[in-house]
Amino acid sequence: MSRQVSLRPWQRDALDAFTRRRSDSFLAVACPGAGKTTFALAACRQFLGGEPRPVVVVVPTQHLKHQWTEAAARFGIHLDPEWTERSGLVADMHGIVTTYAQVAMSAGALAVIVRNGVVVLDEIHHAADERSWGDGVKLAFAPAACRLLLSGTPFRSDDSPIPFVGYSFGDYGDAIADYEYGYGEALADGGVVRPVFFPRFDGHMEWRGADGEEHSATFNDEVTHDKWGGRLRTALSIDGEWLPTVVMRAHERLMEIRKTHVEAGGLIIATDQEHARGIVKLLKRFHRVDARLALSDDPKASQVIAQFADSIEPWIVAVRMISEGVDIPRLRVGVYATTTVTPMFFRQAVGRIARWTPGQRSQRAYLFLPDDPRLRVHALGIAQSRRHSIELRIRRREAEEGEFDEYLGAERSEEQQLSLFAALSSTVVDAGGSSSDGVDPTEDVVLEPGDLRSFTIDLPPPPPLPGRVGDLEGVGPVRSRHGEKKRLRDRNASLVADLARVAGLGHRAINGELNRLAGIVRIDDATVPQLARRATEASKWLDDPASFVVGRAPAPVSRADRRATPVIDLQDDRDADHPGASGAVEPVVVDATDVSSRLAALRRTLGTSAP
Repeated sequence: MSRQVSLRPWQRDALDAFTRRRSDSFLAVACPGAGKTTFALAACRQFLGGEPRPVVVVVPTQHLKHQWTEAAARFGIHLDPEWTERSGLVADMHGIVTTYAQVAMSAGALAVIVRNGVVVLDEIHHAADERSWGDGVKLAFAPAACRLLLSGTPFRSDDSPIPFVGYSFGDYGDAIADYEYGYGEALADGGVVRPVFFPRFDGHMEWRGADGEEHSATFNDEVTHDKWGGRLRTALSIDGEWLPTVVMRAHERLMEIRKTHVEAGGLIIATDQEHARGIVKLLKRFHRVDARLALSDDPKASQVIAQFADSIEPWIVAVRMISEGVDIPRLRVGVYATTTVTPMFFRQAVGRIARWTPGQRSQRAYLFLPDDPRLRVHALGIAQSRRHSIELRIRRREAEEGEFDEYLGAERSEEQQLSLFAALSSTVVDAGGSSSDGVDPTEDVVLEPGDLRSFTIDLPPPPPLPGRVGDLEGVGPVRSRHGEKKRLRDRNASLVADLARVAGLGHRAINGELNRLAGIVRIDDATVPQLARRATEASKWLDDPASFVVGRAPAPVSRADRRATPVIDLQDDRDADHPGASGAVEPVVVDATDVSSRLAALRRTLGTSAP
């Protein structure tokens, strides 16, 4: 594959900083959507230098394992997302992708795998989610020659310091990044992230507290901190008017965007699973939209997200499944309908709708919010970065062209001021004011061709497989080796099922013979060429069933022919997985020469000289 890669300016600068590092650990903080994965994989190639060293990637969720697998394959690095401690490292893989939860359970095994290699710890702040996760990370990856830590937002430690991270006050305070690339810088560069705007909605909420007392307040009222949670939960209730009204406004905005960006989508982040299901019903009832629902306890959640990402469906509802790392670039509108108000979670939610996609010069995004004081502070901080970055772009453009109008004249779309809505019981009250973050009709990032700066650099070649089989030809860099294996395994399973029907044999006998022909000892350890060879043998058998001696002594043939003819012992062929797959049959008469050749092959496979 090509040894050249095109990097954004920040990725090139971060790679330079990584190359000059003086420590075994390197923390890169880059805003969501900036391209951390590309930087990390380029850094891995740089570190490996074409040498067969192991690569381990750790991610927060199961869904991200497959995203990293596909991305790494494009860099010629093949990772196994289905690794377990029992399975070990498969022969034709450079490494594995695992989760922080798995690290806590398999730290000892990972410490052996990663020795002298590189580990990428994606969204490293998750190592503090559980004490066992942080302990597992420290034990598993202390032996690594290089540790690349990634985060989408700055973070701090108040309780449990994360291994391999430096802090401003010993083990506490703000994490110290070796390289940092913020939202404002990305917006100023152009073609990296979208300008995100925050329509905020006030309301009048009435609720009964845990003490049995009734309370009422708007988001602008001064209330004690212990009432903030009840006020926000009341606003987000499915049974009130506030949430349906905000969802209606968000849906209207999305439909307007889809007039020019047909595939644009929206995300609603719910408080919990019951809340998420209620929002799906709300969209169906009021807007006749069948929204996708992604819940963490649904085994098909990753598939739901992937299908939504590749579709033009308008809405998906989730709790935390899409809060971090999940790549759905077509998202342009969000509704923040969760009671989680931490700065980190908020920035992660913003990151889901902030990723720039090629093909459009202007791509505003909108996150609809409760006007809760905590969320207001988060939103205004990002809005300030947005305004500053746009001012910087204007100054750059004026310096280069001397004409401010050329920059902003390309798009003067109207920006209607959003009205304030208050929810009181089941009555919506229009307060008639403005709840935006000060959106200016001319405030936008309009991408010009010259903004798309990139740098092409040379990387070392992809590493050979570490001390196992040579790198495989014919497996393109776009398709991951894991994906190719899955395709071949499915193909083999289909062929075996066909053979069982045609030849009247049991699955165990067929699988055993095909494994022998392909040189496979354990199917989990089979390489891509072995699986392809196995499928070829099965196809040949299916095309000419008579070429295999089935169920009775073969007709007289020469010894050479007999060696080339697969002979299957069908005695006691039935197994628990396929009861009744075959009836009682006569044992096969097997030539002694054939038995000797099989034993010799088995010795070679096992590497033993046993008689």
